[in-house]
Amino acid sequence: MAIHRFTAPTIAFLILVGCASIPSEAPTLSQELGNRISAIEKANITLLRKFFNQKRDQVDRFVEEEWVPTFAREFFDNPKVSAAWDTIVRENDKVERLKFIVLLGPKLQSRINSKRVEYIRPLDDLEREIESRLRFEYNQARSINNTITSFLLSASKIDENRKKYLAMMGVKDDQISMVIDRTDEICSDLVSKANEAKDKLKTGQAFIEKIRELKSNL
Repeated sequence: MAIHRFTAPTIAFLILVGCASIPSEAPTLSQELGNRISAIEKANITLLRKFFNQKRDQVDRFVEEEWVPTFAREFFDNPKVSAAWDTIVRENDKVERLKFIVLLGPKLQSRINSKRVEYIRPLDDLEREIESRLRFEYNQARSINNTITSFLLSASKIDENRKKYLAMMGVKDDQISMVIDRTDEICSDLVSKANEAKDKLKTGQAFIEKIRELKSNL
């Protein structure tokens, strides 16, 4: 899933290279371009958040379907816990059974919630980093747009101004698109390959490391 963003530089490029003379509407076009940049930024930030919400849903599915059963199995394999539970079941003591569940239930839930946060936090950090980069680039585009009018006013220097604008127009999105696609791949693998993994806990830890590596390389 790639973030779509090219309208602002494209329109500005056409304004600069496609006009033999400077139109009187140039200032109005520049203002409209600024409005479009902000609208595109808002749309792409919304898409970014929806994308990461989907990734968090995939992580939740991994925790629920893979990590929790593994954790529960290991927990009840503990000799003390297993012996206590076997005694309660054998004696069929409903009061003791309820006490056991009330005592351990919150602790188990807390452990599950903690593990979910551990898996989700790297995604949250990566999302904030990408959003920050996107906003920076759109701010750069707006800054460039604010200079368009002054470039257009001097017909005698249009060739020189065109070169300057093209040099200023270097808003890169290849890296961010790559990170978005890689995040999608990592989260999909977490869920799709979980059944094949022998060690669910190592699978989850590997996921965290991959997401953090993406953020560090961004």
